[in-house]
Amino acid sequence: MAVNVINAETLAKMFLAGAKNLESKKEYINELNVFPVPDGDTGTNMTLTIMAAAKELSSLDDKNMKAVCKTISSGSLRGARGNSGVILSQLIRGFTKVASEADELDVSLLATAIESSVETAYKAVMKPKEGTILTVAAGAGKKARELADAGVCDIDAFMKEVIEHADYVLSTTPDLLPVLKQAGVVDSGGQGLMEVLKGAYDAFTGKVTDFSLKSSGGSAKKTSAAGMENLSTSDIKFGYCTEFIILLSKTFNIKHELDFKEYLESIGDSIVVVADDEIVKVHVHTNDPGLAIQRALKYGQLSNLKIDNMRLEHNEMVIKSEEEVQDAPKTDEPRKEYGFIAVSVGEGINDIFKSLGVDYIIQGGQTMNPSTEDMLNAIDHVNADNIFILPNNKNIVMAANQARDLTTDKKIIVIPTKTIPQGITAVINFMADIAPDENEEQMGSEVGNVKTGQVTYAVRDTEIDNKKIAQGDYMGIGDKGILSVGKEMKEVTLEMIAEMVDDENDELISIYYGEDISEDEASALSEEIETKYPDLDVELQYGGQPIYYYIISVE
Repeated sequence: MAVNVINAETLAKMFLAGAKNLESKKEYINELNVFPVPDGDTGTNMTLTIMAAAKELSSLDDKNMKAVCKTISSGSLRGARGNSGVILSQLIRGFTKVASEADELDVSLLATAIESSVETAYKAVMKPKEGTILTVAAGAGKKARELADAGVCDIDAFMKEVIEHADYVLSTTPDLLPVLKQAGVVDSGGQGLMEVLKGAYDAFTGKVTDFSLKSSGGSAKKTSAAGMENLSTSDIKFGYCTEFIILLSKTFNIKHELDFKEYLESIGDSIVVVADDEIVKVHVHTNDPGLAIQRALKYGQLSNLKIDNMRLEHNEMVIKSEEEVQDAPKTDEPRKEYGFIAVSVGEGINDIFKSLGVDYIIQGGQTMNPSTEDMLNAIDHVNADNIFILPNNKNIVMAANQARDLTTDKKIIVIPTKTIPQGITAVINFMADIAPDENEEQMGSEVGNVKTGQVTYAVRDTEIDNKKIAQGDYMGIGDKGILSVGKEMKEVTLEMIAEMVDDENDELISIYYGEDISEDEASALSEEIETKYPDLDVELQYGGQPIYYYIISVE
């Protein structure tokens, strides 16, 4: 018998199944990344984004349509990582905007929701590029509207045709992006979206019935289950698993949410806070549940209160490892006019940013894109009226912009730096005696004068920019593509620099050597560069970055 509606419980199962299917295909999607560098992360970013929402959804007790939609929208928004993750979060946001207004979804509403998801995602991207996840989503939206207008009512038939058409659109992405055709792959983000849709369809048809979430492939380190029988109660840092729902009677915006989370972090761990317009779902492991309850009562009444003594039950263990955290701003110090946040990776590069006055370093980069929530937490830690964010990677700019748009109590200015040298140049050109908007213009202008090259190695055979690349080759990657390829690192690096230098206009070459390069090796390269370019200043600094042997700028 044809099924003509999807209720909240079914939608929740479909979302969880879609998330799990994406996670299971994560590495395959990573391998579709066009550049053969060891940083393919589309699958990882999309998985971390959707799993942030899936985990919150799995702990939601009252699965009505509005609550389900709010949970998956807010969870994916805060968990969004990388461009692919941010776009996925916007697709989810647009869909739930329509779905949340109904108790059940028929074909007509589903088509409208899919169209809304496409519209929302396109608006979030400053310069949408066809041949990407956006193209696949748009294809799904077009087919959904066509079927709805044709009078299709059976959701099974509707979903099957939408997915088949979206799959076809995905197969055409190499025709829209030559770089995909040259590499012989389809768009990785579009493939990720298809895995979500196919997983959701399998849940709808009953092919998938297990909706439990296992530990995902995130970056957080977890205690191994092996040897759990040897765990003593002294190993449990916080003894009470505390859960409750706040029935809001006061305003609870993103600022209140971050403040509340920060307080919970000061008294416990394993924290989940999921908020919508009327309720807040809270989970925390703490040694004093009363403190969490007292703070929660400031926002409204409590319900569904549950406290388990984990030491007595001895059936749970603390899985959250200690992470390097930075001190919150001292509340007794006056608020500054300006503050800086930089995304950075590598001990040496971190030290450079700190020496230039950056207040907060977010650990991350090409292989570890910070989430929107990471950005929001950093903003909350910087006690300043005007905060400049330096993403230092093109795949992090969208998450920074999303955090900016969610912040109401501080002026956030995102300087769209795409490389570490651009971020360093931006900070150097900041002037404290001019207005924030003038600084934004000046810093952005100077960033445009920086050319960046990065030396790494290939993880697979391919051909890009008319250059044949073999697995294990060294590659010099510039701002707009691959500049050099070869078997010898030094030759590849020198050739890359030669492609970057314009003798008439350039003045400075800056070299940041990575964790796999010795100081002697870097110094020898620097001396050779000085000899080759006697009219340019050459600066050598320890970066300590992984993946990239050298990061080199010319300006």
